[in-house]
Amino acid sequence: MKPIKVGLLGLGTVGTGVVRIVEGHQEDLQRQTGAAIEIAKILVQDKSKARSIAVDPDKLTENPWDIVGDPDIDVIVEVMGGVSVAKDHILTALAGGKHIVTANKDLMALHGAEILAKAAEKSCDVLYEASVAGGIPIIRTLVEGFSSDRITKIMGIVNGTTNYILSKMSQEGAAYADVLKEAQQLGYAEADPTSDVEGLDAARKMTILATLGFHAPVALGDVGAKGISQISKEDIQYGKQLGYTVKLLGIAENNDGHISVSVQPTLVKNSHPLASVNGVFNAVYVYGEAVGETMFYGPGAGELPTATSVVADLVAVVRNLKLGINGRRVLAPYKEKKLKTDEQIAYKNFILLQVEDKAGVLAQITQIFARHEVSLESVVQHPDAGKPQAEIIIITHDANQASMKKVLDEFGTMDVIHAIKSVYRVEG
Repeated sequence: MKPIKVGLLGLGTVGTGVVRIVEGHQEDLQRQTGAAIEIAKILVQDKSKARSIAVDPDKLTENPWDIVGDPDIDVIVEVMGGVSVAKDHILTALAGGKHIVTANKDLMALHGAEILAKAAEKSCDVLYEASVAGGIPIIRTLVEGFSSDRITKIMGIVNGTTNYILSKMSQEGAAYADVLKEAQQLGYAEADPTSDVEGLDAARKMTILATLGFHAPVALGDVGAKGISQISKEDIQYGKQLGYTVKLLGIAENNDGHISVSVQPTLVKNSHPLASVNGVFNAVYVYGEAVGETMFYGPGAGELPTATSVVADLVAVVRNLKLGINGRRVLAPYKEKKLKTDEQIAYKNFILLQVEDKAGVLAQITQIFARHEVSLESVVQHPDAGKPQAEIIIITHDANQASMKKVLDEFGTMDVIHAIKSVYRVEG
């Protein structure tokens, strides 16, 4: 079989890793696919820029048409990032019958349905394993490993930056702002960290996972996202006292065909495996009706972990080329999307209240919970030494969001409650 020619869009961190693996593992790749894989052209912004890897200057181009319009190139690997320009390049390449491997979570979360439809029309492969959780093969697991099962829940840590920040806050008692600054200095967080710390990056990844896991067209707008910027040292300390660790979790659930997807700070029971996932690592928990509980853990980013997922997709495309079956496994969603209402979404809640420290206050609070049919698992009161105030920590049993909203709205009208300081989901 003639060599498979690959066009690489982007030579940043991940693109460099792809070149290292393809050029360094030629014998292994050829034995696995039956064909040599050649990176024929690489799109860069500046051909004269110094690079950490030696690349033939003749392979570099600043003109995308040299790649997407080249009839000799079989596969496009997109690792340039961004949305609109990457989308245009990919749709142009698909129109020309080229297969696509991408690591672009933003693109697939926002325009995956359109791209997959064009791929199906042209009988082309579009694979995007590296778009979620770096080196963890979670997409391939959902598509292939769970093909005979029905997934009911996907829950995980899918953003390494926020997990690093929360791990440091928990282990060292550091303040959020201090750890964020350190994460930026280490390169774990961007200069503008909004996408990570406000849960937007995780929401895009959960859009992809929920769409694949539940076979329904989940959109980014369907994912409720809350970040970690409001988490205090006090929240983390109270969680520890009760046996919980604070994590930013993406949670997708499917009950009787009704779906909910969210990203939010969550108190995870210390006995749950996700509680011990620290630093920049990612982990995804998948519940199947038949298999039960499974967990997938590993590095969520980085040059070689992410590039490994990209090249694994490239190997799959080349195998399909050899078998003549490209485009036959494009998994477009085939189920109707039915989103849960607030009455259907239920979970345990952690609530931290600052209240007047006097007789009868707790009774008033518990009466409100009872009125809205929210039962309580535990109540802990901490008097504030020397002040006429106390802090009350409440953990509820499973309560639906509609009832909890009514409870919190009523708390906001009570003179004896000075502040609703924190409200978090509880898992495990």
